[in-house]
Amino acid sequence: MFIFNLSFASFPVKRAEIVDTTVKKENVISKKSELAPSPILSSEKSQGIALILALTLGLLAAHRWYVGTPWPVNVLFIFSLGGVGVWLLIDIIRICVGTFNPQGRFKKSFF
Repeated sequence: MFIFNLSFASFPVKRAEIVDTTVKKENVISKKSELAPSPILSSEKSQGIALILALTLGLLAAHRWYVGTPWPVNVLFIFSLGGVGVWLLIDIIRICVGTFNPQGRFKKSFF
């Protein structure tokens, strides 16, 4: 039923040589300004905007969408109504203190 066929190249094939892949110290970029920043880490969010979103649209997880929390956590937040308000209250406190920053960091100024 099944025919197994072994095929070979009809032309001569040379094996590839193993190339040395070690990086020399001369090739390493030493200045941070020459490196392209990651878009996730370079986007600083406003702490004030996150606080306003938490106070106004907090039960819809608007502040969490704004700072870049993963969507499954946001959906869980919405279905539990912000952990019946407790999770939302903790988020508001963490935004005021400045520790609520899952993706990146807040700007130095509040707004």
